[in-house]
Amino acid sequence: MTRVTRCDFRGLLRVDLEGLPLIQKRVPLAKISAEETLLPGTSMQLILQQIEELLIGAIPTAVLFILLVFSYQFLVQGPLTAVLAKRRALTVGAMEDARNAIAQAEAKTAEYAEKLRQARSDAYKAREQRVKQWNADRDAALDAARKSAGDKVRQARAEIETEAAAARKTIQAAVAELAGQAVRAVLPAVAGSSR
Repeated sequence: MTRVTRCDFRGLLRVDLEGLPLIQKRVPLAKISAEETLLPGTSMQLILQQIEELLIGAIPTAVLFILLVFSYQFLVQGPLTAVLAKRRALTVGAMEDARNAIAQAEAKTAEYAEKLRQARSDAYKAREQRVKQWNADRDAALDAARKSAGDKVRQARAEIETEAAAARKTIQAAVAELAGQAVRAVLPAVAGSSR
């Protein structure tokens, strides 16, 4: 004879088969007959008894779970967290060192660029100064050459003027004599032809 001993909310029935140990078997609640259902007063006792058995049966599991959690914390998570923190510190430290190195390199680059700009500016100024000096020297040499050429031209003009004046005087002095010679040369021939 089969007798229902317990029924829970999931439709599990524990069935006692003539002295054999209790077997759990899923039976839809619709198949349970009215005779097999328990009385309302005893069902609350039965539920409380089942809860008590569950809680008592869960104590070793809870203790093992808590022991497992502490073991995990001590054996796995603690060392893993320490290693990860060390790695993070090294990574962050390396990244910070890299940022500092980049900042220093950028500062040095800016400094070198400023020095290069200053050197170019100085070289440009020196070149401009040399060009100005060369232009001034050239202008001075041109002025000296112009002055010298002007002096030579004036001196040559003065010499030419004096030579021209002397030549004019010589020509004027020679003109009267040449006119007389021309007249004598032409007149005797004219005088001889009229005779």
